[in-house]
Amino acid sequence: MHPVKQSLLIVFLFFFFLGIKFYHSIYPTAFSSFQKKSYLSFLLPRYEKLLIACCSLLLMAACNNNPSSSPENFKSIKVKYPATKKDNLVKDNYFGTLVADPYRWLEDDTSDETGAWVKAQNEVTENYLAQIPFREAIGKRYEHLFNYEKFSAPTREGNYIYYHKNSGLQNQGVMYREKLDGGEPELFLDPNTFSKDGTTSLAAINFSEDGSLAAYNISEGGSDWQKMIVIDAATKKQVGDTMLDIKFGAASWKGNEGFFYSTYDRPKEGSFLAGVTDTHKLFYHRMGTPQKDDRLIYGGSALPNRYISAAVTEDVHWLVIYGANATYGNELHILDLTIPNAAIIPLVTDMNNQHGVVNSDDKNFYIQTDRNAPTGKLVMVPVNNPTEANWKTIVAAKPEVLNTSSAGGFIFCTYLKDAVTKVYQHDKTGRQIREIELPGLGSANGFSAKQNDTKLYYGFMAYTTPYTIYKLNIQTGEGSLYKKPSVEFKAEDYESSQIFYTSKDGTKIPMIITHKKGIELNGKNPCLLYAYGGFGVNLTPSFSTSNIILLENGGIYAVPNLRGGGEYGEAWHEQGIKTKKQNVFDDFIAAAQYLVDNKYTSREMLAIEGGSNGGLLVGTCITQQPGLCKVAFPAVGVLDMLRYHQFTAGAGWAYDYGTSEDSKEMFDYLYYYSPLHNVKEATYPATMITTADHDDRVVPAHSFKFAATLQEKHIGNNPVLIRIETKAGHGAGKSTKQTIAGQKDKWSFMFYNMGLQPKY
Repeated sequence: MHPVKQSLLIVFLFFFFLGIKFYHSIYPTAFSSFQKKSYLSFLLPRYEKLLIACCSLLLMAACNNNPSSSPENFKSIKVKYPATKKDNLVKDNYFGTLVADPYRWLEDDTSDETGAWVKAQNEVTENYLAQIPFREAIGKRYEHLFNYEKFSAPTREGNYIYYHKNSGLQNQGVMYREKLDGGEPELFLDPNTFSKDGTTSLAAINFSEDGSLAAYNISEGGSDWQKMIVIDAATKKQVGDTMLDIKFGAASWKGNEGFFYSTYDRPKEGSFLAGVTDTHKLFYHRMGTPQKDDRLIYGGSALPNRYISAAVTEDVHWLVIYGANATYGNELHILDLTIPNAAIIPLVTDMNNQHGVVNSDDKNFYIQTDRNAPTGKLVMVPVNNPTEANWKTIVAAKPEVLNTSSAGGFIFCTYLKDAVTKVYQHDKTGRQIREIELPGLGSANGFSAKQNDTKLYYGFMAYTTPYTIYKLNIQTGEGSLYKKPSVEFKAEDYESSQIFYTSKDGTKIPMIITHKKGIELNGKNPCLLYAYGGFGVNLTPSFSTSNIILLENGGIYAVPNLRGGGEYGEAWHEQGIKTKKQNVFDDFIAAAQYLVDNKYTSREMLAIEGGSNGGLLVGTCITQQPGLCKVAFPAVGVLDMLRYHQFTAGAGWAYDYGTSEDSKEMFDYLYYYSPLHNVKEATYPATMITTADHDDRVVPAHSFKFAATLQEKHIGNNPVLIRIETKAGHGAGKSTKQTIAGQKDKWSFMFYNMGLQPKY
């Protein structure tokens, strides 16, 4: 019965009962003629309190938002998946093993056939989501929560400080500036004018030494292929031509005369978005000359590095060049910009470790490295003889992971202590001066500034603390609040706690769990378990207005720091790569088990989510344990582990994954866990796969083929959908409209499949 009808019926019965009781009290003999034939006279005196209590309880239940009291809101939505053509003749031979790939035709993202399949899948997904009765209410609530002013931490360029601001619901943040000596904020660059629908974003901006020129990158539809535009900072007018086909490269200026940037050759065959890009090149662009005349500085066919970047030191004396063939480990070279036609000087020629120049002066380079120091250390080396043999350690490695930056002539050492930030200020001899007092336990960033700056701005956030900006006096270490957002969120009502659980092999894994204070651990709470576990990436506390939707509906948000990440240094990373990748999946599965065993939630109320490498994590876990959870969100995932390296710059991920061509052992291992190749006939969780048509990092073919296979082999009524965003990429640069729509659909899908009625 509908809850409203049920409520009216109970109210009627309640007052009908009271009416009879009242009438009986006035006319006690009225029922005497049939007392012996009726149970009413027996029930009234004996069960009066019981009946009143029962009616009251039923009335409260009818008014409750619990989904169990309103089954009409959770009727089964029938899904008819589009027919997906299979080509069973497509097979690959890996060391004698034939592997079928019947949906390979979906790799061609330029074909009309793939386009028709995408359209059909999106129609099915939209039809399903449109039938969720509270979908629009969730969307309105999230839009309301999202509608607050957001700021980035300012940086100084020339005589101005620059920062980004979003007034609330603008599709893209707007860049403002203020004069150092005060004055009103001035609009500098508005990416919302780049396109009508807000899907073109500002991807990077870099100023010349004196701040008079700026080169900014724009991304159209979220693509990694970008355009670069140079403007005069004073007039905001474009200078020179728009530079095209820039990928993984931003400007690093040499005075005002020109800048260095990196890119690949545009793929000549096949898909522009999915084509292989494996030879990065570093160019120098002189202002006033066409892009075709730009000079190759490093890379190309003679030095086939997949990733090359460069940075000019603040004194414009040196160009520091980094070259890498994988996501971990890099070469390190320098070029003296004060000497015409100078030769590039190699400092580190192997790619076994990570190295980065943090600062330089007229005497020394300051380099962070994890050579013989898996958590990182800081070394100093003379600029006139910077070979590795002359490196001198000035900040030794600690158990915690180090990240260094420079500001105002000092070095700032940021450490991760169980994924929580600690910051210390050092002088250039390595002597520790002070610990920077942070507002609490969380994540802090932005401890960098120019050599002669006297203050810097940094941001701080936690799972229950919105991103807040502070100003720091570099000389005294005194901090003060600069900008605090006004978010509709009572942080004092919620709490985060860090626990350590045991993974399959006995390793202790940290996890931060966030929920409303006083929540009852009865196994009935909806829970979202989110993780990444790869490429040495650190998952540290962060604030999300989207998660408020979960938390204010009695939900729990849990984030474990899996192996494969970098929270405990390179050793932690290496425990989750290549033939140790199963450790990552075991860590995640153990996190889910901990939450269930300790009554935070149950498998029927558990959702799991991860993006990119985290999408691989989710895809693998549901194919290894289909009953792990109720809902799964593999987002922009790496799901075909046998062919991932054949698209865009995917071959560079081999340090973490290995490839199917490396050896039979590596093929066997990848084939053993590759999500696409391990879908079997089973009952899978309610699954919504997400990807985007302009994702040229993890191409959408991964998600297309996985969705087709999962829909083919899934047994049962749980929906298996794919949501394909248009004019979007791997995630960065999405418009506010796209972000709100995506989160609205996520929470609607999750709540509906858990039978949870949100309170809106």
